[in-house]
Order: sequence, then structure tokens, then C-alpha cells
Amino acid sequence: SQLERTLGELQPDFIFSFYYRSLLGAPLLRAARRGALNMHGSLLPKYRGRAPVNWAILRGERETGATLHYMVERADAGDIVDQLAVPILQDDDAREVFAKVTVAAETILARSLPALLAGTAARRPQPIVPGQYFGRREPRDGRIDWSRPALEIHNLVRAVAPPFPGAFAQIAGERWEIHRTRVGARRAPPGGGVRLFAADGECHIACADGAVLSLRAAATDHGPIDLAAFARELTTPVPLF
Repeated sequence: SQLERTLGELQPDFIFSFYYRSLLGAPLLRAARRGALNMHGSLLPKYRGRAPVNWAILRGERETGATLHYMVERADAGDIVDQLAVPILQDDDAREVFAKVTVAAETILARSLPALLAGTAARRPQPIVPGQYFGRREPRDGRIDWSRPALEIHNLVRAVAPPFPGAFAQIAGERWEIHRTRVGARRAPPGGGVRLFAADGECHIACADGAVLSLRAAATDHGPIDLAAFARELTTPVPLF
């Protein structure tokens, strides 16, 4: 390709890839005289592949981070130069975690560049752990399965909250996108199944495991839902499952 020819002529010392979604082929990787490096949004070897921040939240991780590593032909599999962990709090959504990971990536780059230029940077072989490669996520993956426990649904909501496509379900005859939730100590009264109900001026979901998911932000195709107003009008629980 033209890019391969251009880089082959330039013979750069380094090539850096930051959140570029396509793999660079061997000719491009060879063009860098001192190495081609990628910044990945997880603590490799965990969450190799696509959407690492979203997957980490979805799976209930308590931390993630950024990793600077050498690129090889296999995705996210090269030697590690540096890593920095960041916490994932229980109510953090993907946008908030991505912001933390971005700061971690900036820190890694600032402290690694001098060593890379001096030829003294660490280079730690990466163990390739089976089952730790994750694929891309689609908007349809945000569909809520009400048979799942409250915490699992909460993690889905956080993982795909805006600006990502969002978690969604049919509620009261409309498609709701649920943007923010909270899992508290409240337990649902026995019986009644999975349902939307109002209590203390708020909307809640009684989930399949008996835990209660409180709705903090939601929208329909018509725009944001005034959840406080909806709760005032919700006199009878709405079955969901």
C-alpha cells in the first residue's frame, strides 16, 4: 500500500498506535526501526481485543487500566513496556472509566518515552491467557435480560451507557433506554415476579434474584424520562418478566 511504501522510505524510529481499531500488518511493523507500539485500554493479557473498557465493566471487574506494548501480528500479544491500573467503582459507567484509562495512558506515555528513546525501556513477554480475547460489541447486545440478577443488569447498564448505544428493554409498551441505575440494600417484597414499581418517589425494578435496581436515568425515543413524575403516576407495578 501507499502507507507501507511511505513508511518504508521514511524508516521511522517508532510507530505508535492509539486506539486504532485495525491490525497493522507485518510490512508496517517492520518499517519502525526501533519498534511499533500500541496503547491498549486494559491490563494485558486481560481483555485483549475489542471494547476492553466495556467488557471489563460488564464482567464486574474492580479495576482495569492501560498497557503500552510492542505490536506483533497477533492482536494485543506483544511484549509489555508499561502498565498502570485504575479503579472501577460500583457505579462508574464506561465514559467515566474510559476517562480514567485515558489519564493512565497519558501517564504511561510520559514516563516511558525517555526510556524508549534511550533504549532502556522494559520489555516483558506477555503470557497469552486462553479465553481473554474479546470481540466487538453490537448495539443489540444492550438488550436487558430480566431473568438475570440485579448486579449483572446494573453492570450491563454501566458498560453501554451513553455515549455508547445503551441498555434497553420494553417497559410499559415503549422501548426504554436505561442509562443509569443503582443497586442498594433494599429487597423486593416476595411474590409478584420481575416488575417495575414506585417507592419513595422513585422508580425501581424488582429483579429475579430479589434485589432491587433503582432507576436513575432513562429515556424513550421521545427523549429523557422524568422518572420522579413517572413514579408519582405509577400506582400499579408493571410486570417485566
